[in-house]
Amino acid sequence: MSLAAYCVICCRRVGTSTPPPERNTYWRDVRNIIKFTGSLILGGSLFLTYEILALKKSLTLDTQVVEREKMKSYIYTPTGSLDKRENYGITYQARKELHKAVRKILATSAKIFRSPFADTFSTVDVEDHEVAVWLLLRRSRAGNKAVRAQAVQELSQVHHWHDYQYKIIAQAGDLRTLTGLARSKESDLRFFLPPPPLPSLKEDYCIEEELRQLLSSLPQTDLDECIQYFTSLALSESSQSLAAQKGGLWCFGGNGLPYAESFGEVPSVTVEMFCLEALVKHSEIATHCDQIEARGGLQLLQRLYRLHKDCPSVQRNILRIIGNMALNEHLHSTIFCSGWVSILAEAMKSPQIMEASHAARTLANLDRDTVREKYPDGVYVLHPQYRTSQPIKADVLFIHGLMGAAFKTWRQQDNERTLLEKISEDEAKYTTCWPKTWLARDCPALRIISVEYDTSLSDWRARCPMERKSIAYRSNELLGKLRAAGVGDRPVIWVSHSMGGLLVKKMLLEASKKPEMNAVINNTRGMIFYSVPHHGSHLAEYSVNIRYLLFPSLEVKELSKDSPALKTLHDDFLELAKDKNFQVLNFVETLPTCIGSMIKLHVVPVESADIGIGDLIPVDVNHLDICKPKRKDAFLYQRTLQFIRETLAKDLEN
Repeated sequence: MSLAAYCVICCRRVGTSTPPPERNTYWRDVRNIIKFTGSLILGGSLFLTYEILALKKSLTLDTQVVEREKMKSYIYTPTGSLDKRENYGITYQARKELHKAVRKILATSAKIFRSPFADTFSTVDVEDHEVAVWLLLRRSRAGNKAVRAQAVQELSQVHHWHDYQYKIIAQAGDLRTLTGLARSKESDLRFFLPPPPLPSLKEDYCIEEELRQLLSSLPQTDLDECIQYFTSLALSESSQSLAAQKGGLWCFGGNGLPYAESFGEVPSVTVEMFCLEALVKHSEIATHCDQIEARGGLQLLQRLYRLHKDCPSVQRNILRIIGNMALNEHLHSTIFCSGWVSILAEAMKSPQIMEASHAARTLANLDRDTVREKYPDGVYVLHPQYRTSQPIKADVLFIHGLMGAAFKTWRQQDNERTLLEKISEDEAKYTTCWPKTWLARDCPALRIISVEYDTSLSDWRARCPMERKSIAYRSNELLGKLRAAGVGDRPVIWVSHSMGGLLVKKMLLEASKKPEMNAVINNTRGMIFYSVPHHGSHLAEYSVNIRYLLFPSLEVKELSKDSPALKTLHDDFLELAKDKNFQVLNFVETLPTCIGSMIKLHVVPVESADIGIGDLIPVDVNHLDICKPKRKDAFLYQRTLQFIRETLAKDLEN
């Protein structure tokens, strides 16, 4: 029989799927071919050339695939089949060889990590192109924090590797390494594996019921009244009955005062949202975070996060919960193993400022290698959100007012939004948060923080009817959160709008009375007030006169001109500001504000915005737009920037 004919028969055998009568027959036949061919090569026969070409033509192997595969250092092995026919032939033998390769890779990595010298690879059987991967991986696990940070930085700057090399880091990287990569701006998302598969669902699975069960399993005693309120609603009410309750219950704020026009509208409310709001409150308690984790809450929230990809409000509340849980370091490994770091890494690259900022807060709480501070719920770093080599020399804090929000309050003036929406989302033309977009670029050495807290104009529209928080209560609450975030460790400038300015004054007065808060006072350099009602607001008077419409909240009542608390606050702060030589800049509106379609009101008149020190600058805008510059070159922003630079000049030079 000729060699060609023999090869054809053998090749047909190899291709068949029927189990052979004798184990390893295929491979023995192929070895015989190679031996026979080798002997003919030594003989130098011309006939051999023809037969070898015939053999090559018969064996159709994709050599490019082979070359690619031999360069790989990672293998995903699928679940083994129960079909015995697959335990023979090329597939079976290939699996054996691949498993051998896996064992070799594991042995290689073990040698590298045991080696006392980071650059010693002479005793390790590893290809040259693999050295950088394993060396950086080893350094990212070094005992020295600076070495780890440098290794992560070098990894984040890699953009020329093959996919499998990124996957090596993804599979072998630990919590510190991958959290650092998630917080590195240029990191490739291939460094992150998809989250582990979630448990398969039963046919009668109901995610609302799962949320209810999680809530009902949490402690229900000795809780804040609002936690009890949201928990009871989520556990006892249906979606239909929730939607029928007090029309404005779910006003998240962020759009300012014009809400009266929607008094007759009933918002769409779901049980999931009430459950999440309750879980946000529960997650502020450390022991409850342990309960949420122990009962599978991380996986449940991940399923809900995926299910509501097109619902930002749901996703934001979920990220708030994960961010609160990340305040507890003993939960970090569980959060990491459940796949949340991969989700957060992707969210960090979102063009949506709110989504990216929520992810940045959570990752900062996870990153104990480079972040000393912890960021409680409602405290968001707008800059720098990533790891940076730029030294941070001062802090600028933004505090919104009534019905405001950490991001939307500080957006660019949007009177021409319909026109701007036709333009691509170019930050040079429109920004949804000018402190993050404009100020961060003009002053990169600043840490820019925005604070969010719940407020309401009326008890009728309060998110929690039992919530009666005075300015004094809120100031103490915020002061504690800001101190945990490291506010006071650097020079500080406070920027506030409307009632936010009263909170700033109250926080500084409270800090001046507490020895442990002395750093906050000593490092405060100045403040910018955007239409702050130092002497009261017409809004409070108007609300009291039409009590049947607004049912003014405690916050609004405290803004009345005849409020003794407001006068005491003003006098005490003025004395403190003069004693500490705080630099002050005041802006005030000159135009009335339209509150819905029924009310037109000059919220803060010039005489009320005059604190008695610093410059007072009237601006031809209304109360809502006083903190929203039209453009980056507008006077409102440029004067703000000038004040910050001049006030922090000495600190930024050092």
